Amino acid sequence: MAWSVDWAVEVDGVSATEDMADYLMSITVSDKAGSASDSCRLVFDDTDGQIRLPQPGSALKVLLNQVPVFDGITDSVKASGNRNSGRSLSVSAKGFDTRGKAKEPQQLHQDDGTVGEFLTKLARKAGFTPTIDPDLGGIVRDYLAADGESFLHMGEKLARELGGTFKLRGTEAVLTKMGADYGLPLVRGLFQAGGGNVISYDIEPISTREIFKKTVVDYFDRSSGSVKREEAEAPAGPEVETVNLVRTPARDKAHAKEIAEARGREVEREGGTGRVTLDLDPTAQAEGLFSLSGARDGVDGTYRIDGVTHQANRSGGSTTDLGLKQPQDGAGQDERTA
Repeated sequence: MAWSVDWAVEVDGVSATEDMADYLMSITVSDKAGSASDSCRLVFDDTDGQIRLPQPGSALKVLLNQVPVFDGITDSVKASGNRNSGRSLSVSAKGFDTRGKAKEPQQLHQDDGTVGEFLTKLARKAGFTPTIDPDLGGIVRDYLAADGESFLHMGEKLARELGGTFKLRGTEAVLTKMGADYGLPLVRGLFQAGGGNVISYDIEPISTREIFKKTVVDYFDRSSGSVKREEAEAPAGPEVETVNLVRTPARDKAHAKEIAEARGREVEREGGTGRVTLDLDPTAQAEGLFSLSGARDGVDGTYRIDGVTHQANRSGGSTTDLGLKQPQDGAGQDERTA
């Protein structure tokens, strides 16, 4: 059967689309917020073992309907066979070179500097160019250290502390604020009988499992020689009474405030959750927004995209699966009279 989607693949900067046309069976691309790397998987028909075994380390770029959806490095090859269904060869790739220095332990400390300065030093030692949100990068810390921790680990650790997301793409390292608007395209979904681009939805627009009224962080105040607390309110609604006490104490008041505010942003994000499957939309990206209409009152609204998986295969199917969080614009609210 013919492909229903226009696809293209480049290997080491050279188009491989024509060479792959008779063998490529499926394409899967995943992009998850807060994860260290995007991923891609190409599956080939290897019935006669005619494909030369690919080697890790090749630059791979994938486009769907002429929109770039993946740019990374191949890192593994897997051969599968079944005497009833034949043989296949799958090539997996990550958004960065896993053989590089991203996961190499580093020894580095910094006194009286910013988070941005510290991460920039780590990034350059690991061979990455950093792009850091000014609000996060400008945070001042009296001491930061990587004691045998890799750049990858430190980036994820600081993102968790500061309420951000950290990702490695090629040779670029990106630290952004969770839920911030960076101009990503809005994805629209319409659910209706006999039409619309939404194939299915499974959404919990109100979730209370991770919701707290406020976050409390303890820290040691050197001037008074006593333990004090820093608090941050969360947009959880007046009916929520639970307080989130962070178990690990902060170093000082500023550090405690940063942690409390970051946990507050997490509470807002975890206010709802769900999944939606659409007809293929290669413009969808993690941390972008998705607007749903036609489902029902209380479910229609806008959501933060927490993860994206594009799937296409030569049997004719092509879909985009979205993981959703942070309901807004009416999602989770039904104003109708009971």
